[in-house]
Amino acid sequence: MIYFKLPFNEGLHTVEETTDKNAVNFHSYNSLNQISFNGNIIKVDSTEWNDISITNELFLKDKTNFTAETKEEYCNTLQQVIEVIKVNNLPKLVYSRRKIFTDFNTIDYKASFDNLCKVYPNAFRYLFNDGENAWMGAFSEVLGKFNKTTHKFETMALAGTLPTSEEWTEKEIEEQKPVTTYIQNILKNYSDQVLQSETYDHVSGNIKHLRTDFKTTIKPDDLDNLIQDLHPTPAVCGIPKGFCNENIRKYEKFPREFYAGYIKVETEESILYFVNLRCARLYKDSVHVFVGGGITAQSNPEKEWTETKLKSEAILKNLVIY
Repeated sequence: MIYFKLPFNEGLHTVEETTDKNAVNFHSYNSLNQISFNGNIIKVDSTEWNDISITNELFLKDKTNFTAETKEEYCNTLQQVIEVIKVNNLPKLVYSRRKIFTDFNTIDYKASFDNLCKVYPNAFRYLFNDGENAWMGAFSEVLGKFNKTTHKFETMALAGTLPTSEEWTEKEIEEQKPVTTYIQNILKNYSDQVLQSETYDHVSGNIKHLRTDFKTTIKPDDLDNLIQDLHPTPAVCGIPKGFCNENIRKYEKFPREFYAGYIKVETEESILYFVNLRCARLYKDSVHVFVGGGITAQSNPEKEWTETKLKSEAILKNLVIY
């Protein structure tokens, strides 16, 4: 079972799994695991949606035995990460944690998904359960958008996070710059002409990011390699990629699973790739919300903890709990 909405499109879609045609694929952060929904993408009629019931009772019990980091644990580890950044003169490293929510009896996930869809109209929004894995999320970072007819390719650099009411500081501006440079350099390997926009505010619910857009034309045969080069972007990993990944494995308490991986959606006209942030793994008796932040030499552990709490609200405040 999968239900999803594309950015700026309120049409609800599912995958009718009657063929082996590529439709929707979820790729884990480490690219080693994949969940595929193959078949025809079809629209779900509102009457049909009204008759559907999706609650936590449909999902598996949580047998992970994971306990979430306390604020003290998080801040202590983050201080070590900041030292690694300073000693190695890194522009940025992304550190994440899980918030584990268990204070409920019943969650109406159909109504929760409807809430997410209303709050994040510019995001790719999804809810799925394949029998073993159940996830829900809404995020608006496009890893890639490829037009099958014109061969035009679009992507974006998204980094820096603040509540919408606050002004940008040097920390966020400096965090976004290397992300933009990184993406520009990769695209130059595939095209002689890359158009880059000015950097502007990208609002997502109660928070905002700094965003720069890129447009170019590529050969269709290069698409898979380009996506592999772009993933994981500095927005979810850091720079340089290899070194940051090594330290993510070393310092993060939990595996990322499908958090910070990417979602591929293939239609007749285009192939879309979305970064899987602001997401949660769903169990019968718990919700694991994944949250992270771009850490720089200027980062303040206390402030980063607050930022991750703010990000976790993207999922938690939209849950409909009985």
